[in-house]
Amino acid sequence: MGVPSDDAVLIQKGKNPREPHVITVNCPDKHGLGCDICHIILDFGLYITKGDVSTDGIWCFLIFWVVPHSSSPFIRWPRLKIRLQSLCPSCSVTFYLNDQPSHSAASPVYFLKFFCLDRKGLLHDVTQVLTELELAIQKVKVTTTPDGRVLDLFFITDNMELLHTKERQNDLYKQLDAVLGESCISCELKLAGPEYECHHAISSLSPAVAEELFRFELSDKETRLQALSSDMTRLKKANVVVDNSLSPAHTLLQISCVDHKGLFYDVLRTLKDCNIKIAYGRFSPNFNGYRDLDLFIQQKDGKKFVDPEMQNGLCSRLKVEMLHPLRVVIANRGPDTELLVANPVELSGKGRPRVFYDVTLALKALGICIFSAEIGRYSSSDREWEVYRFLLDEKCGFQLSSTSARNQIVDRVRRMLMGW
Repeated sequence: MGVPSDDAVLIQKGKNPREPHVITVNCPDKHGLGCDICHIILDFGLYITKGDVSTDGIWCFLIFWVVPHSSSPFIRWPRLKIRLQSLCPSCSVTFYLNDQPSHSAASPVYFLKFFCLDRKGLLHDVTQVLTELELAIQKVKVTTTPDGRVLDLFFITDNMELLHTKERQNDLYKQLDAVLGESCISCELKLAGPEYECHHAISSLSPAVAEELFRFELSDKETRLQALSSDMTRLKKANVVVDNSLSPAHTLLQISCVDHKGLFYDVLRTLKDCNIKIAYGRFSPNFNGYRDLDLFIQQKDGKKFVDPEMQNGLCSRLKVEMLHPLRVVIANRGPDTELLVANPVELSGKGRPRVFYDVTLALKALGICIFSAEIGRYSSSDREWEVYRFLLDEKCGFQLSSTSARNQIVDRVRRMLMGW
């Protein structure tokens, strides 16, 4: 019954460097599998050029054409296959008789602490090492001392589940040493203890900042702060059409919107969190910066979407998630300038991958030093958000009090996050 588990995921390389790799997943179905696959694809720094998804509710077939993002030229394809295979349900008969989600034990959290001399781009260079080693950053606390030194506290988990081994730890130390060099004063790795809980929640946000970050829809003023005027026409366009005339059993969602990094993940995570089942989906190639998606869907109980109020609610939710999957603002924090980035957390508890990587890369490209940084969770409007906070160094060459400079920073960070 079905294919062997080691054949559930196939990756076919492009014939030349410019051609996409083709990822095929052929395995038993489970709720949200497409979303979970897109999460890993995004985590590996890959861009989906087009895709097809189909399932009969028992078995699924998914195929994605992917290419690396410019900021991720090196991809560990064998590791990607292993990660994708770990998502595929067992092909055993018991799966069909008891289609219940399996809950694996949570990965242990490790505490990485190092103390070193500060320099421009240091935080991103360390983040790049962790990302390439498949070490997921759960929380971070970075503080710069008055004498030009930096104390970095990272709470990480290992996607390879090998960080308890001496070989894996030595590999991490070796990679960090190559980046930090003689500037490193001390470096320590151990299992996280009570200190992890102390850093779990984000420090308090002012009501004005919270309102700007988490409101359901962004105003025109706030949208202008997140993009250059040349992008305004594209950003405002996102169409979602509901059609019940083409299928007796499924509702067709026709989506057209501006393309961005992680678009398929944003759409599929929204449907996953709304308990919506996808029978068939097609993601068309990028055309003039836009994407068309056709999705045949059902409610959790197998019924079509015929209630106009339910249709409008779904369309409105999808538009917000497609237009503003990440919120980026700059605010004053006392005498300092703070950059804040927020993204919604899946109901499963997973946050969006590579956000910290992209933000630190954008700031490094601008030549802006980070005085302190932290990651935490924040609950607002019955949703949980992952919030990234960066206090920017005033000695960076930018007039951080200037509106134009602030807009430039927000725009550069947003473009990096969205892949524009």
